[in-house]
Parts: sequence; C-alpha cells; structure tokens
Amino acid sequence: MPIFYPLLVMVALTTIVAIRMYFHRIAFMKTHRIHPQKVHSRTKGAEYLTDTRASDNFMNLFEMPVLFYVACITIYVTQTQTLLLLVLTWAYVVFRCIHSGIHCSYNKVMHRFSVFVLSALVLLVIWLVIACQLIFGIKI
Repeated sequence: MPIFYPLLVMVALTTIVAIRMYFHRIAFMKTHRIHPQKVHSRTKGAEYLTDTRASDNFMNLFEMPVLFYVACITIYVTQTQTLLLLVLTWAYVVFRCIHSGIHCSYNKVMHRFSVFVLSALVLLVIWLVIACQLIFGIKI
C-alpha cells in the first residue's frame, strides 16, 4: 500500500538522525575525554555536550511524528487512502526532512520554526481529512 512509503521514509530519517547523533556524540566525547558515566542523564549531558542539535532533533522525531505514524496506520486499517492523503503525507515527510536538515546543521530557529509550523498544519489537515472520511463516510 503506498501509504507506507512516506512512513518508511520517516523511519529512515529518524535512523539517519540517530546515527548522526551517536557518531557526533562519540567523537566529541573521545576528543574531550569525557567518560560515558559523566553524561548518564540528559541533565548531565547538557553540562558536558555543547552541540545537542542532533539529539534535540532526535527527540523531536518522537513528538509530533507519532501522530503522523498513527495517521498512516489509521488510513491503512480503515482503507481510506486517497490521492489527497498520499500527497499530504509526502508533504509532511518533506517538511520534516527539511526541519531535521536545518536543526542538525546551521539551526536557524526561525527557519526551523517556519518549516515546523508548515509540517504541523499539514498534519492537522491529514487528521481533518481522516476525521471527515470516518465520520461522514466521504472520501476526500
């Protein structure tokens, strides 16, 4: 079912950010001779790790995107996939990829925030379409 392709790309994005985070963090800790036990919690990590862009983004990928995953599964289970929903899910994934790219690189807050708002609006529309289809039985 095509609705799973954007979902799989989101999983791939999350994996890429995780790999970037781990490689960056391990390299930083080796360079600065930071023992792993010193960063045993997020609070302690903030004391020693100066660049948290990838880890911050990784955490973001388990916030709003959870609603995206549930939406894709809902679309599949209820067999309500339409071209509009497919386009919207791909738009959401594109915005999240851009958001992660900004967050993990130059991290200009207003650029990142603008893309975040666009992705949130797309996600809202996805859920409104799903709700209309399920409540009123019309395919949009």
